[in-house]
Amino acid sequence: EKGMDLVLVDADADAPNLHLIFGVEGWDEVESYRDSWVARIDYDKCTNCGYCYDACTFGAIGKGERYVINEIICEGCLACSLVCPEKAVSRERVERGIVRVGRTGYGFKLVSARLNPGRPNSGRLVTEEKERAKKLAREDSVIVVDASAGIGCQVVSSLAGANLAILVVEPTPASFSDMKRVHKLTKHFAQPSVMVVNKYDANLEFLPKLEEYAKENRMELIGMIPYDDSVPKSMALLKPVLKAFPDRPASKALKEVGERVYGIISEWDEWAPRHLPKPEPYRPIILKPEGNFYKKRPQDRAR
Repeated sequence: EKGMDLVLVDADADAPNLHLIFGVEGWDEVESYRDSWVARIDYDKCTNCGYCYDACTFGAIGKGERYVINEIICEGCLACSLVCPEKAVSRERVERGIVRVGRTGYGFKLVSARLNPGRPNSGRLVTEEKERAKKLAREDSVIVVDASAGIGCQVVSSLAGANLAILVVEPTPASFSDMKRVHKLTKHFAQPSVMVVNKYDANLEFLPKLEEYAKENRMELIGMIPYDDSVPKSMALLKPVLKAFPDRPASKALKEVGERVYGIISEWDEWAPRHLPKPEPYRPIILKPEGNFYKKRPQDRAR
């Protein structure tokens, strides 16, 4: 409504649903995404020795009259191929999911993906979504990525390359703990973050802790949304609450959040330097294998 060119990315590949809320009636583009591998057994060569069964650390090989690979569990690591004396195991690409592009009922484009059941690495699928969004975007476009919850690979992929992270938190110890973990991730990427408190009036006694944390970490508190039962009602109607119930308290609060985000984008060159976090590099813990691990035979290592 402000005249900006917008591209929206639904980065919850496990359970995408923004197309329902934003009125996408059909998909302009739907493409298969294949970068996943599964093992295959050539039964003309297989002697049923069982080395593959012993080597598979994922338990993806079933034992019966002959050995069978469970494609849902198989990671395509090919440990089974390394130990097979008959070279009867190979691998092939399978579809991980789909990437699709549609136009919402409000005029802007939505990039969505759907991960197939049991397929790994949803983060790479999110990266593919973002690459598609960049191709759709103009030089002056704004790409909004709606990430999933937590700090898993989908969220890492959602945050990678972002200019600003909008962290939504509720006034509860559990939500506050989760938000701090995501905030640590944004600090690793040296990304400015702002805070939005959802259902702020559900626990007013806890609210000062959130405000204090935001102040200590140079996070601007850009909005507080009250509890409002019109939000789930609007979702049942498959409409954004701003459109279904524009005069409700939650809608008014969300509009103020949108106005502030627009203001931050408009004054980005002045705003960003004042809110850059102190980077916190990730330091992994390295666990070394015990004993003479690398001198053992592959099948023994697997055991």
